[in-house]
Amino acid sequence: PWMDLPEHFASWKGAHNRLRMWAADGTWEKVFAALLAQADTEGDLDWVVAVDSTVVRAHQHAAGARQKGPWPASRPTMPSGGPAAG
Repeated sequence: PWMDLPEHFASWKGAHNRLRMWAADGTWEKVFAALLAQADTEGDLDWVVAVDSTVVRAHQHAAGARQKGPWPASRPTMPSGGPAAG
């Protein structure tokens, strides 16, 4: 919790606001990029990427799950070259 921050970091509200500002203005991205570049130059990085589809899942709403209520009425479709109904 922010209120348990040691006193040498000043007020917890100030530290929290400062970290939020750094996130918003891109400071953390710059620090991370610099650290990655340094580690890569020194040969300390192994670039291994693995994605396991058993843990990468979409939320049920993102997967097109039916929402509550009746199905919406579907509009009849017309082949793109056919005559218009009259």
